[in-house]
Amino acid sequence: MQRAERLLDMIQSLRRRRRPVTAETLAAELDVSVRTVYRDIATLVRQGVPVRGEAGIGYVLDAGFDLPPLMLSPDEIEAVLVGMRWLGERADPVLARAAEDVVSKVAAVLPAHLRPILLDGALFAPAYGRDVPVDQVDVAAVRAAIRQGRKLEVRYRDETGQDTQRMIWPIGMTFYERVRIVIAWCELRQAFRHFRTDRITDLVARDERYPARRADLFRRWQKEDEERCRQESERRDETQRLVTAPSISATRPAATSASARG
Repeated sequence: MQRAERLLDMIQSLRRRRRPVTAETLAAELDVSVRTVYRDIATLVRQGVPVRGEAGIGYVLDAGFDLPPLMLSPDEIEAVLVGMRWLGERADPVLARAAEDVVSKVAAVLPAHLRPILLDGALFAPAYGRDVPVDQVDVAAVRAAIRQGRKLEVRYRDETGQDTQRMIWPIGMTFYERVRIVIAWCELRQAFRHFRTDRITDLVARDERYPARRADLFRRWQKEDEERCRQESERRDETQRLVTAPSISATRPAATSASARG
């Protein structure tokens, strides 16, 4: 059991009792040592939980103390708000609507004094520009295929306008400011490829699962992508070195003679 879970369980155990409970009883209930109970009680007191008592006598939780319905700090609430607003501006319609639902559900279980942070929050994530590419297919179907590990048959138009028919194994999706990229194994190229969702002109979700675990494929892609980035970085460094290296003539010392020196 994680320590945070144990602390919550200890609070719950104290809440169930009206009379002081000994450290030995708490230790047996939580399956920990008595010394651990003493340390956890001290931690709760430092965090402001009104636990009274002492070793050898027992501990009791003051009346009126309660946990908030959702244990989120103001910073965590704002993180949820910004993330959901970012998705609302940039995700496909289904995911954008889900982001709105998340905000509503979180707000419903927040304590009243924290709810305004979420509902009236002053943190925004607007999408600038009107030239955001528009998807021609249902991107929700792509996300479903990723979750289920199923193949997708797509028609893809590259940056030159050339159309190709592909069978891909989608393993992930990256959200950028203007576009979304599907990470997939391409049966046509026999390699990992990236596909912009706005360039997928047709899509058929297949019932067939691809013959590998998505997590394993994703690790393979990560390893290859890291190697590719490393090689590109080395090429850039080499190019920069060649550009900035002084020429031979510039480094050669000027010729001198006795007559020139006078």
